Amino acid sequence: MDDADPDLPLFPLGLVALPGEQVPLHLFEDRYKELGARCIDEDREFGIVLVDEDGPRSVGCAMRVTEVLQRFEDGRLDVVTRGTRPFRVIEEHHRHSYASAHVQFLEDEPETPDHDAAAAVRQAYASLANQATEHEVTPAELVAAGSYDLAASVEFAPEAKQQLLEARSENARLRQLLALLRAALKRLEFADLAEVRGASNGVVRFG
Repeated sequence: MDDADPDLPLFPLGLVALPGEQVPLHLFEDRYKELGARCIDEDREFGIVLVDEDGPRSVGCAMRVTEVLQRFEDGRLDVVTRGTRPFRVIEEHHRHSYASAHVQFLEDEPETPDHDAAAAVRQAYASLANQATEHEVTPAELVAAGSYDLAASVEFAPEAKQQLLEARSENARLRQLLALLRAALKRLEFADLAEVRGASNGVVRFG
């Protein structure tokens, strides 16, 4: 894969996507109908960037359309997308009806894996999943899952996910994720588990 894209289409949203995460989208504005059609026709990536009260963030997640659920006669699209890799916006431009940018794709720094942190995250995730959903999960089932995989299945607040996306170290992400999971477990102590499980639909949800 190239390490840069001079014209990555951008989709600013009030959410953060992570590599490996599935995000369903309904594209109804004309500019995003054009974006979606281009990405499908050219089999190319686009980028989701978080926009909040601080404005658009400079680090986002590249996405690829994995399934077209429905094409409407007026060009609207219902699609399923999946995160592929993080990027940093170098320069935004307006060559199309939608925003696009020259971006640099980001790699993690070389490091020695922190196996203790990974084991602690798997244990905390399994505890949270078993309490908040009706699915039985064991740490052994999660050995192949990285920080992005686990974080993508828990509905953390956008700022927490943005910090994970911006970290260029798997060990750092694991430590951040462990703190988030332990905080979620603490909140579960005071929650109505029946209500939490009913709302989870198989996804652990925490703000």
